[in-house]
Amino acid sequence: KKKDEQSQWYDRGRKAGPAATKYRKGACENCGAMTHKAKDCLSRPRAKGAKWTGKDIQADEVVQDVKLGWDAKRDRWNGYDPKEYRNVVEEFNQMEQLRKAALAKDGAEDEPDEGDKYAEENDMSKHQSTATRQLRLREDTAKYLVNLDLESAKYDPKTRSLVDAGATADKAADLFAEEGFMRASGDASEFEKAQRYAWEAQEKSGDTTKHLQANPTAGEFYRKKEKEEAEKKRAEQERKLKEMYGDNSQYTMPEEMKNLITESEKYVEYDESGLVKGAPKVIAKSKYPEDVYIHNHTSVWGSWWSNFKWGYECCHSVVKNSYCTGEEGKLAWEASERQRTGAILAQQEKTPDAPVVDKPDEEPPVKKPASKRTAEEMMGGVTEEEMEEYRRKRTAANDPMAKFLGKDELV
Repeated sequence: KKKDEQSQWYDRGRKAGPAATKYRKGACENCGAMTHKAKDCLSRPRAKGAKWTGKDIQADEVVQDVKLGWDAKRDRWNGYDPKEYRNVVEEFNQMEQLRKAALAKDGAEDEPDEGDKYAEENDMSKHQSTATRQLRLREDTAKYLVNLDLESAKYDPKTRSLVDAGATADKAADLFAEEGFMRASGDASEFEKAQRYAWEAQEKSGDTTKHLQANPTAGEFYRKKEKEEAEKKRAEQERKLKEMYGDNSQYTMPEEMKNLITESEKYVEYDESGLVKGAPKVIAKSKYPEDVYIHNHTSVWGSWWSNFKWGYECCHSVVKNSYCTGEEGKLAWEASERQRTGAILAQQEKTPDAPVVDKPDEEPPVKKPASKRTAEEMMGGVTEEEMEEYRRKRTAANDPMAKFLGKDELV
């Protein structure tokens, strides 16, 4: 089980079942898949997407959540398919078959000394020792014998080269600033090109008839012939391009325009990426919409975070498509947080009870005369206070003590 967890990887290019036959709402407008949007689509952009044509709708991709461990994340070969190396082996086998066929065509069959022939084909003498490279040619004059002046450039016998070239007033040391300058003058460059052509011809086709020393005429003839053919091809290609796009003469700048262009002494430096040093940095514009405020919000979604939730900072709302409520939304959120965490109860416990102040008996409301009652009071009917006063002051007919009210006589 542990091995399976470490070796799991994404199934590249895996599709989830058959593709849909018609466009579905919310799918990619370009290819018709439901697993991504048009701006994240990796398919070729169509002139008319699947949303409008309804044709060639692609199947949905399998979205996998691969959770890797510490070792699996750092495994270089995790997810590598060994079957991909078969292409390398097949290509090597094909090249080997072609090589054997070419040797058989030239009449070179497998012989006991095939290993010796292979060693001859591969130039093993390319890796020369340092001492061999430093040996001078027979016709060269020793550098320390060219200028016998003691004040001239100094000769280092260990490296066989001149040091401090041009340090003195004479120009003798400048002649040896470049190693092997004498061999690069005259016809030496042409000789080097002919030698290189013979070597390359032997490496490409195995043809040894163009050997520089054994058959110099053939090598020179074929080299000039290939050079002329390459020049003809280049001229023909240039002619076709001129016919297709026109000659450069029509884009020549007039003399009046050339006179307007002046030289500038402005010094400009460039960095490693090719940009001008010191220039203001231009912020790359994202393909995703930025600073788009919806539903009366003054901040974007994700500008505020609380309790592991994203929201708007302007109103502290955690609902993405909600309407902005401003400061009232912040107060409502604070109240809900206090109620959720129990901060209101703790605050009430900390607040001492206010002392009860004995208030004097309130005077009964003065009854207004009937003539001064308002229309609202007249239409409103009898209030509860008036009914209570009526019940207290009325005399009951069946009350035996009611007849003694207002008299000083005793029974």
